[in-house]
Amino acid sequence: MTAELVRGQNHALDRTRVEIRITAGGPVVAAVTLGDAQGRLPGTEAVAHPGTPRRTGIEVPRQAAAEHRLAVDLGALPDAVHRVSVLLALPTGIGALTTFGAAAPPSVRVTDLDGTGLAGYTLTGLGAESAVVAVELYRRAGAWKVRAVGQGYADGLAALLRDQGLPQAAELAAEIEEAVGRGHARAVPAPAPAAASRPDGHARPLHPAPDTTTPPAADRAAAAPPAASDGHAAPAPAEPGPSVHAPSAHGPGPTAPTAEGATPTTPPTPPAAVDYRHPKRRATPAPATPTPPVDAPGAPASPASPPAPSLPVAGDAAGWSMEERLYNQVWGMFEDLTRSVAAYRSASDFAESRLEQELDTALSDPRNRLGTAADAARAIARDKHAALVTQARAALDRDLAQLAAESEVVEPALPPAFARWDSPLWQAHRSARERPMALRLGDLHLPEVRDLRIPMLVRLPLERGLWIDCGPDAYAWRGPDPDRAYARRELGSALTDGPPDEAELRRLSLETAVALAARMLAVHPAGEFAVQVIDPGGTALPALAPLLETGVLPAAPVPGAQGVATVLEGLTRRVDLVQMAVRSRAADALPPDVDTADQLLIVHDFPHGFDDRAVTRLRYLADEGPAVGVHLLMVADRAQAREYGPVLDPLWRSLLRITPVPDAHLADPWVGHAWTYEPSLAPRGSQVVRQVLARVAEARRERRS
Repeated sequence: MTAELVRGQNHALDRTRVEIRITAGGPVVAAVTLGDAQGRLPGTEAVAHPGTPRRTGIEVPRQAAAEHRLAVDLGALPDAVHRVSVLLALPTGIGALTTFGAAAPPSVRVTDLDGTGLAGYTLTGLGAESAVVAVELYRRAGAWKVRAVGQGYADGLAALLRDQGLPQAAELAAEIEEAVGRGHARAVPAPAPAAASRPDGHARPLHPAPDTTTPPAADRAAAAPPAASDGHAAPAPAEPGPSVHAPSAHGPGPTAPTAEGATPTTPPTPPAAVDYRHPKRRATPAPATPTPPVDAPGAPASPASPPAPSLPVAGDAAGWSMEERLYNQVWGMFEDLTRSVAAYRSASDFAESRLEQELDTALSDPRNRLGTAADAARAIARDKHAALVTQARAALDRDLAQLAAESEVVEPALPPAFARWDSPLWQAHRSARERPMALRLGDLHLPEVRDLRIPMLVRLPLERGLWIDCGPDAYAWRGPDPDRAYARRELGSALTDGPPDEAELRRLSLETAVALAARMLAVHPAGEFAVQVIDPGGTALPALAPLLETGVLPAAPVPGAQGVATVLEGLTRRVDLVQMAVRSRAADALPPDVDTADQLLIVHDFPHGFDDRAVTRLRYLADEGPAVGVHLLMVADRAQAREYGPVLDPLWRSLLRITPVPDAHLADPWVGHAWTYEPSLAPRGSQVVRQVLARVAEARRERRS
C-alpha cells in the first residue's frame, strides 16, 4: 500500500532501485539534482535534465510532458551524493500554463520497478510558483528515505537551482529551456485518456484535463463535493460530465427502395441516450455472445440474443492501488446516484410543467371548460403526465438496481478505514502498517431511495477540521421521519418522533467523536497518531471511558481554564516548530520532546473555559494545524458561542459540520440535492470500538518494547 505523505513527512525506502512517476495537469519539465549532505550542488554535472538526461544512477525524460517516469538507482550513486531532489518546472511556449496554481496539483509517486507503490505526495497549495522541488530522496545512517518537500519558486527554475548553491544557475536553466524547445513536436500537452472497457465503448481518462467549459446542471452535480447548508463542503473527487451516445459515425443505413419519381426518405435517427454513469468507472464487460450459426440461403435470419448485463466488481475504477480504486469507485457511485436522481427530478418537473401548460391551453377558452371535451382534454394531459413520470421512474429504478448490486459487492471489500463498524474486518483488525488515504465519516443517501447508502469518504490528512453539531436548534422538526426511526433502531437513541432532546444529542455527539477518534487511531500505524481532549467542565468523562480504560488517552482531561491553556499551548508550539522545520528542510532536527505523531484535538463544551487568548490559539490550530498533522474535532453548539460575536464566524465556516443523528444538511452546490448524512457509529450494544482501542493500546506497548 502506498504511503501518502504530507509536506515535510518522510518515509523509509527498503530498496535502492525505484521509479518516480509524475502526473501533472499540463506539460512539465522533470529534472533531478544530486546534492551533498547539505543539499549543495558541486556543479552542472550534478543535474540530470532534458539536455543531459543521464547521470550515474539517474535517467530523466528528454521532453516536457504531463506524465513522466524517472529511473533511479540509489545504489549506483557516488558516495558524495546524499540528496536526490526531484524538480518540476513549467516550460515556456508549451501549453497555456504559467503557474502551477492554474492546473490540477502535480502528483509524485515513488514505486518499485513493477509499479508497486511505495510513497506518494500530491503537491497541493501551489499558486504563483513555476518551479518546485517536489520530493527528495536522502541518505541517513546508511539507509535511504523519501521526504515530501513541495518548495516552490515563483521566479522559475533559475531561482530554484540558485537556491541549491549552483553558480551557473541561469545558464543551466537557459540550456534546459533550449533542450525542451528542441523537443516541442514530441511534447505531450495533457495526460492522455486511457481507454477502459465500458459497455458503450467510451474511453475514460485516468487523469482528465481541466475542463474550462460550463457543464450542464446534471453533469455539474458530480464535479462538486456535497456542501453543508451553511456552506461547508465534504470532499469528493471532481469528474467530467456524463458521456452521450453519439449516432453512428458511418451515417444512416441504406434507404428503402421507392417508387419511380418518389423522393427517397432516410429513416429518422433515434435520439441520443444519456449515460449517467461515472465517467472514470469501469464496468465489467458482458460475456461474449457466441456467434449464431449461419442460416441456410433463403431462411430468415436468427434473432440476435440481447447482451447480458454487466456484473459489478469491487475495485473496478482507476487507481494505483486497490485502496485508491475502491475510493474512486465509492465516489463514482455517489456521482452516479447524483446524476440519476437529477435526471429523474428534472423529468418529473418537466412533466408537471407540461401538465399545467396543457391544462391551461385546453381550458383557456371558456366554452371548453365544461362538458365531455374538457374532461377528455384533462384525461389526455394527465395520461401524458403519468407516462412521462413512469418512464422517468423506470430509468431511475434501473440505475438504482445497478447501484444497489454494486454496493452489495463493494461494501464487503472495503478496507477498515472505509468499512462500517459492523464489518467483520474489525473483529480481526490489527495495527495498520501504512497510513490510509481516506477515512469514512458516515453515509449519504437521498429520499428517492433510503435503502441505498453511499459511504462518505474524506481524504487524509484532513484538510479541514470537523464540527459535530450538538445544538438542538440546528435540527428542524419535520414530523415523523424514517431517518429518526433509523436513529432509534441503529444508534440506540431514545429520540421520540418529536424535537431532539438536548441531553440525548450531547450524548450521541460525544459518542460520534469517540467513534471517529477510535477509527483514526486504528487505521494509522501504532504510535503515529494520538488523541488529546479539552473538556473544561469535566462532563465528557463517561463518553471518554473507552479511550481512558484502554490507555489510548493517557489521562483524563484537566478541567477548567488551566487545562484548556495547557493543551492549546503545547499544540501551538508543536505546529510552530514543525512549520519551521519544514521550511528549513530540517525535519529530523526537532527537539526530542516534540511528538511528531499526528494529533486529533477533541474540543468539548466550547466556549466554556476559553478566554480571548485561548480562542485565538484555537483558530490558529484550525487554520495552520492540518498542514502539519494537527486536526481539530469540535463538539459544540454554535449558538452558545454568540457572545464572541462575528469573531468566530471564520472558524465555523472553516469546519465541516456533521451531525450525531441523520439529518439532511449536506448539499451538492450545483444540483442542490439535500443529502441526508448518517454518522458512523457502532451498532447498539456492540463492544467493537472498545475492542479496537484495546488492540491499538497493545500495538503501542509492543512498539515501545
